[in-house]
Amino acid sequence: MKFLTDLRLLLLGIWLGAAVFFIAVAQSAFAVLADREMAGAVVNRTLTILNFAGLGISIVLILASLISAKTTHRLLVWVERSLLLIVAIACAAGQFVIGLWLSAVHVHMGKPIDQIAPDDPLRIQFNNLHEWSVWVLMAGMAAALIAFFIIANRRLDRSVKIDPTAPYDFSKEFKK
Repeated sequence: MKFLTDLRLLLLGIWLGAAVFFIAVAQSAFAVLADREMAGAVVNRTLTILNFAGLGISIVLILASLISAKTTHRLLVWVERSLLLIVAIACAAGQFVIGLWLSAVHVHMGKPIDQIAPDDPLRIQFNNLHEWSVWVLMAGMAAALIAFFIIANRRLDRSVKIDPTAPYDFSKEFKK
């Protein structure tokens, strides 16, 4: 099952790296682009990709956890699944709840957000939704990071001796 574990770590690591990179993209977009509406569109599009990827990867990893070795600690497997479920819920909530509310509020404003007074109720609602979006993404990233370490440190049966000089046998990867 080492191959499957390595593949799961790779997928989770790719998503975590993309999430961290997204933070840099978001900050850079607003720093470089003169039009804040265009920067917001870039960030929104990138966040959509990140959320869909996180949702898909989480579901795949939860399903892959069902093919776990019988020698793994069952409690850790369920903790891992719970953390991956948190990642999936965070991505789904960020995309389908908070993201849709943000879009609706932005459309209801009728003009660029910079032209809306800071004390306007729509601007305040937009800012609050944005903060929720940030916190939900951070919660998903934290859950993914903890799940990454749980998967990486999973204890398999130590009584099995592995010959480092023997060729790798892929047929053992998919047996229960």
